Amino acid sequence: MKPYSQGRALWAITRASLISIFRSPQSVFFGIFFPIILIWIFGALSGGGKMKFDIGMDPASDTLNPVFKAMSATPVFDIIKGRHDSLEDMMKKGQLTALLLIEKNTDTARKSLYNIHIQSSSASQRELPALNSMLGNIISGIDNRINPRMETVASVSHEEVEGREYKLIDFYLPGMIGFALIGGAVFGVSFLFFNLRETLVLKRLYASPVNRLNIILGETLSRIIFQIVTVIILIVFGKYLYGFTLANGFITFLEMLLVTIFGLVVFMGAGFVISSVAKNQNVIPIYSNIFMFPQYFLAGTFFPTSALPSGIQWLVRALPLTALNDALRKISFEGAHIYNCGKELGILTIWGVIVYAIAVKVFRWE
Repeated sequence: MKPYSQGRALWAITRASLISIFRSPQSVFFGIFFPIILIWIFGALSGGGKMKFDIGMDPASDTLNPVFKAMSATPVFDIIKGRHDSLEDMMKKGQLTALLLIEKNTDTARKSLYNIHIQSSSASQRELPALNSMLGNIISGIDNRINPRMETVASVSHEEVEGREYKLIDFYLPGMIGFALIGGAVFGVSFLFFNLRETLVLKRLYASPVNRLNIILGETLSRIIFQIVTVIILIVFGKYLYGFTLANGFITFLEMLLVTIFGLVVFMGAGFVISSVAKNQNVIPIYSNIFMFPQYFLAGTFFPTSALPSGIQWLVRALPLTALNDALRKISFEGAHIYNCGKELGILTIWGVIVYAIAVKVFRWE
C-alpha cells in the first residue's frame, strides 16, 4: 500500500481552490478588470503627461526676488525645495520638470537684475516650451509693472542633461497593483476561510490525512497564483498601451513579481485574522475596510503621499501598502533592485510578523 502523498494533496487543494477563484465573477472582476478600468481611465485622462509643472528650486537660489515670488503665487507651479543632489536626481528621473537656480547678476555690464539658470532633462522636453512661455510672461509682467525703462528683471539660460520621462502611468500602475493585491488578499482570504469554517469543510479537512499546513498552503498558493496572473496582466496592459516604464526590462518585471508576492503574503495574514475574529459574514467587510480603506487614500495609491499633511507623514510611512507602492515604483521607474528596497521590505516584514503572530493566536478550525 502506497503511503499517503502530502504533495498530491497540496496540489489537489491548490488546483480546486484556483479553479473556484477563476470561476467566481466577483473575484475576476475586482481582481483583474476593475484595476484595468482604473488604469485605462487614469491613462486616458493623463495622456501620458503631467498635470502641472513640478519645479525644483536650488537651495542656493535667491528667494527674495520678484520672479520667485510670482512663481510661488502661480498655481500651475509646484515649487519643491531640498538638497541640490536630491533635486537633481529627481529631475534626471523625470519627476521634476526642471531645476532652477536664481542668482543676482553681479556682472558690471549686466542687462538683467537676476540670472535664472534652468536645468532640465531629456525627459521633460515636451513641457519646456510651455514652461519657457510662462516664465517669459512672468518676467515680462514684472518688467512692465515695476521696471518699464530699465534692465529686465531676469535673463534665462538653459542646460539639458540625460533623463527618463516620468509619466503618470508610472505613478498610477504600481498603485493599482497595490490596490488589487490588498483587496484580493484581505477580502479573498477572510471570506474564504470563514465560509470553509462555517460549512464545516475546514473541520473535515482537519480530520483527513492531509497535513494541516498543506491545507493552509493549498488555499494560499491558489490565491498567490491568481494574484500573480492579475499583476502580469496589469503590467502588460500598462506597458503596451501607455508605455509603463520597466527600467531594467525583464529583470524589473521579475523583481516586481517577487515584491508583489511578498506584499500579498503579508496582506493575506490580515485576512486570516479577520476570518477568525469575525462572528458572522456581515462584519467581514467592516473589519476588512477598517484595515484597507484608510490605506487606499493615505498610501500613495491615487495621489502622492507628499500631498498629505506633514503631521501624519510618520503614519503614512508606516503603512504596509505605502511600503509596497514605494518599492514597486522604485523598482519599476528608478531601476532599483530588491536589495535597494530594504526600508520598504523591512516595514512589510514587521507587519507580516505582527499579523501572523495574531493569526496563529486566533485561528480556529471550527
